Amino acid sequence: MDPFGGVTRQRGCVRTGYGLHVRRTAHLVALLLLGAVLAALLPAPSYAAPDRALPPVGTDFDYQLGGNRPVPARVGIVVRDREAEPAGGRYNVCYVNGFQTQANERRFWHRHWSLVLKQHGEPVVDEGWGEWLLDLRTDAKRRALARIVGRWVNGCADDGFEGVEFDNLDSFSRSRGLLTRADNKRYAALLVRRAHRAGIAAAQKNFAEWDGSRAGFDFAIAEECARWNECGAYVDSYGRHVLAVEYRRKDFRRACRQWSDQIAVVRRDVALSEHGVRRWC
Repeated sequence: MDPFGGVTRQRGCVRTGYGLHVRRTAHLVALLLLGAVLAALLPAPSYAAPDRALPPVGTDFDYQLGGNRPVPARVGIVVRDREAEPAGGRYNVCYVNGFQTQANERRFWHRHWSLVLKQHGEPVVDEGWGEWLLDLRTDAKRRALARIVGRWVNGCADDGFEGVEFDNLDSFSRSRGLLTRADNKRYAALLVRRAHRAGIAAAQKNFAEWDGSRAGFDFAIAEECARWNECGAYVDSYGRHVLAVEYRRKDFRRACRQWSDQIAVVRRDVALSEHGVRRWC
């Protein structure tokens, strides 16, 4: 029997099912061609990531995590907390504490207690800021945390922010040996993917010895890079797309002298208070 329903006579070369096979094949080819034409004409599906913009170069930036304040005309980039309003007419970066908890969000994290890093049943704390570290040790926990932080990132994008800063990439260094660099790198890649899916650029914060662009980070916010001789490492990874924050006067002067022709530099007070120190090169 011919597989297409006709009777085949091999020796006499008479194949009564052959014509049906040709017609079916031609019909299938026509459908495939029509599908390709329609795919080219139709808009991209809704899940496709929109283009993301990088921070502009050749302008100053302001770091306003401690409270909103007026933005001078010379400033083209503003970083604000994810719960704040973006500044009008500027490139806005949304601050998200991606690797640790905010001190005022403990009630929220008690509802996600298994995702907080613990030793002997007690949360591991970043003593400098009173923040709990997040538990990044398993793939399941990293993905669960990325879903939570991803919702915040979506909120940033909906509010009009064009970039997001994920703070405390170096939380492994305060984890009492419980987290590894590899844990944080894997989780960072998930957060970058979430940002790009939302259509906004992702900034590396901390961990200067790692080239975060390999995980997809688009730019860097370098805290005290002049003080710790790290500005060059960030520039090597991101070129001019580096935003440097210094807190001490001598470090700020050094950053201005050595790096302000390439990257944006601002001096702020450590508390980043609404009326605190704010200087540009």
